[in-house]
This record gives sequence, C-alpha cells and structure tokens, in this order.
Amino acid sequence: MRRSSKLRVSTMIKVARIRYLGGHRLRATFSDGMAGDYDFSAIVGEGGPMAEPLRDPAFFARVFLEDGALTWPNGFDAAPGWLRREIEAAGALSRDAAA
Repeated sequence: MRRSSKLRVSTMIKVARIRYLGGHRLRATFSDGMAGDYDFSAIVGEGGPMAEPLRDPAFFARVFLEDGALTWPNGFDAAPGWLRREIEAAGALSRDAAA
C-alpha cells in the first residue's frame, strides 16, 4: 500500500470584508476573493441570550471582523468556514467583482 507523498495544503478561509445590506443581511467577501450574501433572520429569530440583541437591526449592523470572523459587540460570532458553506449551499457564492 503506497501513500501519496503529496501533502494537502489547506488554507484557512477568512472573511476579508463585510457589508451590511439592511435588516439581517450581510455581504461577506472571503480571503480568496469569493463573496456572497447571507440572511441571518432565521438565526436571529431562534432567540437565546446571545442572539436576542441581534434582533435590533441597528445592533446587528454593528458587525465587525475579528480574526476573519463576523463578530458583534455582545460577543456573538460566526465562523468564516460555516458562513462560506452556508452561502455556497444556497448557490450564492461567486467571485467578488471588486476583488
């Protein structure tokens, strides 16, 4: 049994830019130049102490990037890999024209 001598190189995808689109929608541009929109309404609607402040669109709009992850002032965050998979599964991932 031979194993390939080639090593798989894995690059960690991060969110490079984030843009608030209104309501609970964001546009994320990833470190590889791919981008897509995501609606967080379902997540925010689930409730819970961390999601509760995000129901207010003004608070939701205060999203910022910390180490390539979406983060809000209350500590709620979204992993870049998860966000990318969600956008891709929805068929909304494409090359960012601005990249």
